[in-house]
Amino acid sequence: MKRALVTGGAGFIGTNLADRLLREGQRVRIVDNLSRAGVEGNLAWLREGHGERVEVMRGDLRNRSVATEAVRGVDTVFHLAAQVAVTTSLADPLCDFDVNLTGTINLLEAARGQTEPPTFLFTSTNKVYGGLEDVGLQDTGSRYEPVAGPIRRAGISEDRPLDFCTPYGCSKGAADQYVLDYAKSFGLRTAVFRMSCVYGPHQCGNEDQGWVAHFAIRALDGEPIVLYGDGHQVRDVLFVEDLVEAFLLARENIEAIGGGAYNIGGGPENAVSLLEVIERIGELHGAPPETSFGPWRQGDQRYYVSDTRRFREATGWRPRVSAEAGIERLYGWLREGAGVGDLARAA
Repeated sequence: MKRALVTGGAGFIGTNLADRLLREGQRVRIVDNLSRAGVEGNLAWLREGHGERVEVMRGDLRNRSVATEAVRGVDTVFHLAAQVAVTTSLADPLCDFDVNLTGTINLLEAARGQTEPPTFLFTSTNKVYGGLEDVGLQDTGSRYEPVAGPIRRAGISEDRPLDFCTPYGCSKGAADQYVLDYAKSFGLRTAVFRMSCVYGPHQCGNEDQGWVAHFAIRALDGEPIVLYGDGHQVRDVLFVEDLVEAFLLARENIEAIGGGAYNIGGGPENAVSLLEVIERIGELHGAPPETSFGPWRQGDQRYYVSDTRRFREATGWRPRVSAEAGIERLYGWLREGAGVGDLARAA
C-alpha cells in the first residue's frame, strides 16, 4: 500500500490533501509541530474519519532526526510545513529562515538518503517574484488591472525573473531553488508549486495569512475587517480541492514535470480584489462587514494572477471551482460547523 508523507499535515492544505489520499485508500504519515492555533481540530477530524490509517508524528523538521524518521518508507513527500506569514518573517527573520530553509534542506537530505528516494513536491510562493513594481497597472475603481494585454489575459508566468522580497520571500525562494537543484544535482524527482491564494474548509485564517477565511470569520463573528492598502489588490484565489487535484496530477506526471517550477493559482478567471471578496461575503452574510483601512504592508503585490498554462499543458489540470462558488462553500462550512468564535480566538 502506498504511503505518503504530508509535512504540515495538520494545517489547512495538509488536512485536505491527507483526507483525499486516505479516501483513495492510501496510508498517510503526517509530521507537524502543531504550532498553528486551531490545527488540533483538523487532526481530530482526520482521525475520526480515517482511524489508524493516518499516522501522526509530532515533531519539527529543523531536527534532522525527525526529518529522517519522517521520510522512512514513504513513496511521496508533500512538503507543506513552513513559516507562512510575511509579517512574522519581518518580526523574526532568523526563525523564518530556520523553519523554511533548514527544515527543507533536512527533508531533502533525508529523502536523498533513502534507497529509493521518494517523489518530492514542494509548496513555494508567488512572493519569489517580488513586489512586481514594474508591472504597469490601472485602477478600475474596485481593482488593479495590468496595462499590458498579455499579463491581463494570462497572468504572471514562470518566465518572470526571480526577485526575492521580504525575509519570507527569501527563505521560501531559497528553499524553492534547493528543491529544483536536488533534481539537477542528485536526480531526485522533485517539483515546485509557486502558489497564489488558496482557501477552503479547515482554514484557520488570520490577519497575517489565510485572508479569505479571515474575512469570512470576522464577518460571522461580527467583528470589523482591517484592509491594509486600499483593498484594490488583486489575487487569483484557488479552492483547496483544485490544489489537491494538482498535487495528485503532479505526482502522477512527475517524470514529465520533474525538476520544474509551476505557477499554481485560480488564474485570470478567478482573479478578485480584496474589496470584491468582502462584497461577496456581505452578500452571503446578508449585510456588508464593517471595514477600515491601514497602511500598505511591505512586499504586498498590488496585482498577482498566476499563469498556469505550463502546468495545464503538462498535466491537463485546470481549476474547477469558481471564486464565487468557492467563497460560498467556505462561508457555509464556517457558518454551519466550524465554531467561528473558536476559530477567531485561535487566529
